Amino acid sequence: MTDTAPVPADPDTYGRSLPPAQLEELAVNTIRALAMDGVQKAKSGHPGMPMGMADAAFVLWTRFLRHSPAHPEWPDRDRFVLSAGHGSMLLYSLLHLFGYPVSLDDLKSFRQWGSCTPGHPERCALRGIETTTGPLGQGFGNGVGMALAERMLASAYDVPRSRGTGMAVAAGDLATGEDAIVDHYTYGIVSDGDLMEGISHEAASLAGHLKLGRLIYLYDDNHISIEGSTDLAFTEDVERRFEAYGWQALRVDGHDREAVARAIEAAQVEKERPSLIMCRTHIAKGSPNKQDTAASHGEPLGEEEVRATKLALGWPLEPAFFVPEVVRELFAVRGERLDKEAAAWRERFARWRRAHPELAERWGRQMENSIPEGLAERLPRFEPGKEVATRNASGDVLQVLNAELPGLVGGSADLAPSTKTLIKGAGDVQAGAYSGRNLRFGVREHAMGAMMNGISLHGGFIPYGATFLVFADYMRPAIRLAAMMGQQVIYVFTHDSVFVGEDGPTHQPVEQAMSLRVIPNLVVIRPADAAETAVAWLLALERKTNPTALLLTRHNLPVLDRGDLAPAEMIRRGGYVLLDAREPELILIAAGSEVHVTLGAARLLAREGRRVRVVNMASWELFDEQPEEYRRSVLPPKVSRRMSVEAGITLGWERYVGEHGIKHGIDRFGASAPWKVIAEKWGFTPEAIAQKARALLSSP
Repeated sequence: MTDTAPVPADPDTYGRSLPPAQLEELAVNTIRALAMDGVQKAKSGHPGMPMGMADAAFVLWTRFLRHSPAHPEWPDRDRFVLSAGHGSMLLYSLLHLFGYPVSLDDLKSFRQWGSCTPGHPERCALRGIETTTGPLGQGFGNGVGMALAERMLASAYDVPRSRGTGMAVAAGDLATGEDAIVDHYTYGIVSDGDLMEGISHEAASLAGHLKLGRLIYLYDDNHISIEGSTDLAFTEDVERRFEAYGWQALRVDGHDREAVARAIEAAQVEKERPSLIMCRTHIAKGSPNKQDTAASHGEPLGEEEVRATKLALGWPLEPAFFVPEVVRELFAVRGERLDKEAAAWRERFARWRRAHPELAERWGRQMENSIPEGLAERLPRFEPGKEVATRNASGDVLQVLNAELPGLVGGSADLAPSTKTLIKGAGDVQAGAYSGRNLRFGVREHAMGAMMNGISLHGGFIPYGATFLVFADYMRPAIRLAAMMGQQVIYVFTHDSVFVGEDGPTHQPVEQAMSLRVIPNLVVIRPADAAETAVAWLLALERKTNPTALLLTRHNLPVLDRGDLAPAEMIRRGGYVLLDAREPELILIAAGSEVHVTLGAARLLAREGRRVRVVNMASWELFDEQPEEYRRSVLPPKVSRRMSVEAGITLGWERYVGEHGIKHGIDRFGASAPWKVIAEKWGFTPEAIAQKARALLSSP
């Protein structure tokens, strides 16, 4: 490996007859060179991390990680999370070398329009990318969720031969090895930035509490962040911090491949504590002038420095994106062994299925997240006229869903009594006892959001998580990523308006509902009563390619008497005519708890001879999915006098009220008072709404 001549290398002969250690070095330098070339060609990216972590990643991917290029969605594969998503060229290079559908041309198209190699990894299981990462700390939380999902699934389905039953078993009594159908690890690479972000503190704390021993993270401890040395802002003792969380923390030279291998082996032996392997590395390893510098973190090395680095590594200067054939063969051999492991699992699964047909049938339903036939008929019925908070109705619905859907799991950020999300008699998921259905996230909204994404990404579960709507802001990055990845995650946001009352403006959401509506591919539903809440849950379960947010009330609402109103099932269309008049002259558009008072206003106006239509706009996203003909039938253009009614900011409602309409809402923070006082003071009574409507009707 001393040829420095600027002539094209021959892939058939370059590196032949090297001893194993030098062949590994050649493979590691292939990863470094691909990362350098990809970033340099794009004139954008982060070359330092892939170059620094190439040794450790090579060891993990070639000696430990169980994955299958031929069967990338193999259920019992190990999961790998690149939480340090800025180092995406590391992952793309490994996927290319292992034969995933990431071609050399894809590497050359790094960060370009239409490529499958964007600046940060985007989930595509077929290409071996388990999750979309980039916002630091989110991948860390995803991995904790994946590791928890593995333990929950193993607890439900891995039955030792001695038992031979379909009963869930304790963690210490699970089948392993040749007896197991769920027996994998979750690995990840995390960075200084991941560990600085608060979300990693929350997720690491919960992972330690739950004793997720199959969670193993390699920490790229390179002492460099964008602004310079991490000493500028990050001087804590990471090792002791993680030990305090209940993790095993190991220190290694990240460029000593045998030391990395021994550390991973030690992490695998540790059955209860998750492991953080602190790999002391040099960012941009091998670069004569950019190694250990902040300049190599987030910008190309530059043509001259790429040349200098290749010379220093003994790497051919031409061609760019060079992969020696002997390196391809090395990865191909490992890939073939991995494909055989996947095939062996399929054979093991077939034997297990024959031995446990009922359990196997349940497995199939759970992995597909299928909805039992006739589920709607078995949901609770709510008596018209009875007053029920939609959070309470949601809790009643959840009790039924628990019995029908084995993969529905969830919990709250220490708010289950308030959010009504505790499933009675279902047991808690705790360390060493993972067969329960209630997840206790603690006061950790950040981690809850990211972990739910990881649970969903793992497969086999539909996760839900609950908190007050005002605290949805803590979860926003995770919600955004769930929508971006199209994950079926359900958010139960209660206390959805200023009618929280005495808790005051700190706990009264005014902008949160609207801020959620602007997230693409997130469906937000504010049901008007208990009956619509049941249908909203069904909608969330039916929609497989997007997350759903249910916005529910703390205060009681009357269950609407549907005698002269449209049925609750109409909420499926997002917006619908709830109460109509012949040739309406005014349309009142409301959502959630404001619907029943808007109905009251319409009836007051009707007594005065006014022709008023009431539209329940429970979900903007569902309504906007409807055909134009339907939407125009609900909001006919010829009726220009329209008024929206929602106890939150009014920005956005213009899309439905138009230029001649008005918006009735709250464009300020709330106030501490009983909720009925707030409703009166801010005009959310039938009389106040009717008065505003009269003014609109009398306007020119």
